[in-house]
Amino acid sequence: MKRTQPLWILVILCIVGVMLAGCGTKEPTWETFDGALNEKSFPVPKEASSPDRTTTNVAMDYVRYSLPGLKEKKGVPEPYLEEIKAWGWEEQSNEDSGSSRVFQKEGLIVHLTVHDGYFIVMIPKEKKVTTKGLKSK
Repeated sequence: MKRTQPLWILVILCIVGVMLAGCGTKEPTWETFDGALNEKSFPVPKEASSPDRTTTNVAMDYVRYSLPGLKEKKGVPEPYLEEIKAWGWEEQSNEDSGSSRVFQKEGLIVHLTVHDGYFIVMIPKEKKVTTKGLKSK
């Protein structure tokens, strides 16, 4: 009986190891999309999670999305680029700029930057300057 105990422990450890390896970081499927928090007409994978929406930047309204499997060196994945174009967005520059891209649609501009494990959707804030004139009496 005592000889079978180490064998069962080994079997259980192997099962746990296989389960941990199978539940590790998985690649995004790029099948379903929602609108971004800061621009509803810009697609974001449903698998992406956004813990916070940052609007403290004076020049940009941006949202950081976590998405395991993204690599900055690989840039914006091709299925994601295809979906962005399918939603009517056009890339601003024709040259491959790697992990940072700029898209435009109906006068709106969106900057997309990919990093390791997350990406950022940024929208430039319009500078509205109002000048008040002095009325003299």
